[in-house]
Amino acid sequence: MIKEYGIIGAIVGDVIGSSYEFDNTKSIDFELFRAGTEFTDDSILTVATMDVLNKNDINYGYIQAYQNFSKKYPSVYGDGFCKWRDSDDPQPYNSWGNGSAMRVSPVGWAFNSVEEVMAEAKRSAEVTHNHPEGIKGAQATAVAVYMARVGKSKEEIGDFISETFGYDLSRTVSEIRSSHRFNENCQSTVPESIIAFLESSDFENAIRLAVSLGGDSDTITSIAGGIAGAFYKDIPGYIVQKVLEYLPKEFIDIITEFSKFTDLSPVSPGPK
Repeated sequence: MIKEYGIIGAIVGDVIGSSYEFDNTKSIDFELFRAGTEFTDDSILTVATMDVLNKNDINYGYIQAYQNFSKKYPSVYGDGFCKWRDSDDPQPYNSWGNGSAMRVSPVGWAFNSVEEVMAEAKRSAEVTHNHPEGIKGAQATAVAVYMARVGKSKEEIGDFISETFGYDLSRTVSEIRSSHRFNENCQSTVPESIIAFLESSDFENAIRLAVSLGGDSDTITSIAGGIAGAFYKDIPGYIVQKVLEYLPKEFIDIITEFSKFTDLSPVSPGPK
């Protein structure tokens, strides 16, 4: 049994956002689950990250997990990632894409200090996304998840992310929505995803706000959902049950094992 449903916030966001990625809506009034709803590469690689953290094995790291899971579960992966996945000697390809941020939320649950989270987020990103923006996007997302998990306020989260990573979080969802277009880089999706969370009133509202931004909907909603899940903890039961219906048993088993990290008692209260 999954002990803390907040840990699947990113997966919930991906599943709900999946059918809107190439059929954007600019409204928060939309059907959560409809034809075309599915899990995508965001969920696949998030589960792969969980698997690495579960195993904690020096011989099984992010390279092996991301290659194995992406080969086993088809999805629309980026061209650069596909070449990396299929290589016998996979090397990072200097990407600043948001793939590093979409898969990193488990790191914010598995460690008990900002320093540890930053270091592990970098490790998870740099096997593929070793561009500074790719690393920064992963770190900002994971730190936001961690701070949300340990009870920091939205103001504290927003201030720390802005000061540490230089993201402009002063905009509103309404302002972003009017001009936001499809973009897959970290610097144009991670701040927007964080803003959707900051402006939200509950988990479902965070998901709806993120989808309403348009653009790369599944990934924006996955990033926002990962943070919102850690902050609100309470994901409506009907949403959880519906999302779990889309997932393979292997995913649910890995998520269940990963939920042991919810037993962590934070030894560091996070940044002041």
